[in-house]
Amino acid sequence: SSRVSSSGSSSALSSLHTVEGVWPLPQSFTSSTERYPLNPKAFYFGYGRQSAAQQDCSVLDAAFKRYFSLIFPDYTSGSGDKPFTVEIRVDHADCDSYPNENSSERYNLSVSAGQASLNAETVWGALRGLETFSQLVYQDDFGTYFVNKTEIDDFPRFQFRGILLDTSRHYLPVQAILKTLDAMAYSKFNVFHWHIVDDPSFPYQSRTFPDLSSTGAFHPMTHIYTQSDVRRVISHARLWGIRVLPEFDSPGHTQSWGKGQSDLLTPCYRGSTPSGTFGPVNPVLPSTYQFMARLFKEVSSVFPDSYIHLGGDEVDFSCWKSNPDVRAFMQKMGFGGDFTKLEAFYMEKIVNITSALKKTSIVWQDVFDYHERRSSLSVVEVWRHGCYLCEVRRVVNAGLRVILASPWYLDQPGPTHNWARYYTVWPLAFKGTEEQKKLVIGGEVCMWGEYVDATNLTPRLWPRASAAAERLWSDEKQTSSVDEAFPRLQDFRCKLVRRGIRAEPLHVGHCKHEYQGV
Repeated sequence: SSRVSSSGSSSALSSLHTVEGVWPLPQSFTSSTERYPLNPKAFYFGYGRQSAAQQDCSVLDAAFKRYFSLIFPDYTSGSGDKPFTVEIRVDHADCDSYPNENSSERYNLSVSAGQASLNAETVWGALRGLETFSQLVYQDDFGTYFVNKTEIDDFPRFQFRGILLDTSRHYLPVQAILKTLDAMAYSKFNVFHWHIVDDPSFPYQSRTFPDLSSTGAFHPMTHIYTQSDVRRVISHARLWGIRVLPEFDSPGHTQSWGKGQSDLLTPCYRGSTPSGTFGPVNPVLPSTYQFMARLFKEVSSVFPDSYIHLGGDEVDFSCWKSNPDVRAFMQKMGFGGDFTKLEAFYMEKIVNITSALKKTSIVWQDVFDYHERRSSLSVVEVWRHGCYLCEVRRVVNAGLRVILASPWYLDQPGPTHNWARYYTVWPLAFKGTEEQKKLVIGGEVCMWGEYVDATNLTPRLWPRASAAAERLWSDEKQTSSVDEAFPRLQDFRCKLVRRGIRAEPLHVGHCKHEYQGV
């Protein structure tokens, strides 16, 4: 029978597949050489009787459709007529909600003759388990599909595993964003950090302030994200268990905002006359905060996630220094000549606006560095290079949560073989208590847009981002060896390619199913 795999080649093949089975590596994973043939014509997904979610659960019904074609990309073989069922059981039927920062992604998966049972606390955990199951299925040289007897108990090491895309420096078509969300789910990323606007362009089409995109985007019709584009991205992400975290970065990085909102930016002066150029957002006018309150009210209703990123990085003080109104305000407030105090004053106001909207704010580390009153901050994202763990330690010492981004900037090309740099990152390798280490909620891969658009986004991200994905998901001790990871990542990269993701090669070699074009 096909279950006896003692004949040399097939057991070598199946044990090969157990070795290279799943990326990122599950927390606990045992599999045997016993294997079961799968026939696409007799393969079913079903809900267990005890499951809180049943048929018509939008998230899981959509996942069954997707994963059927991911598991069986071609229907050439019809061998193995025994039916096989993947039975899902979840404790909470949160089918119509959005994933949030507390969503459990734990699951366990048990594959035996004729069936796999997948148990999870939430539908989001079930999605992670379906991804794992899809990676366990393989084909022999004759095209027959198999899955091995397997037991997996799995959960993420860090709750926040993000990818930042910058859609201001180059516009990314919605299709490119959706494709990236798919690839993120294959590596179990769960947050899409949408750095949607910046100095070069303002592509977000605001209902409240339509002039922001009509004058601030590269083109008012072709290079914008309409409200329905944004809804598409959010709903696509939801079906993959991915949170969408918008970033509206201020007071710096706002040149494009000034085109559609007069008096928002600070007029710069040359001596006693305006020079005609503008600097960061003007922090001295009440109208600034009225505008921001209305904009963030809209943003917080459009984006369901409880986190909003407020930016706050790289503020150039020279324009503020040149402006007599700003200098007078500094004197009135008793800030002297310390412009970091003015930035802290501004950010404090913006944080208060978002708190009033019941949103948790994330800021770049600059804001933490300048802030005297750190208690008003919630989450700090560490991005500067240098001793980034020193900064992580300072933030957790202040009792704040941290997202680590510094070691995972992938926007520079760099050869794919430097993936090991992104793999050998140890986010908790600083002196601190258990409680402090728990404040490191995760990390993020950043793909800034200076040199990236839809032509090169995918190969630049994948498979290098998957190295960071395993670091953020898996147990550190089990995944500390680059040499052991290499054949698994190579195997995973071929899976991405077969799924239509243009992931770059890691080294010389070939995939059984090479990239077929669009």
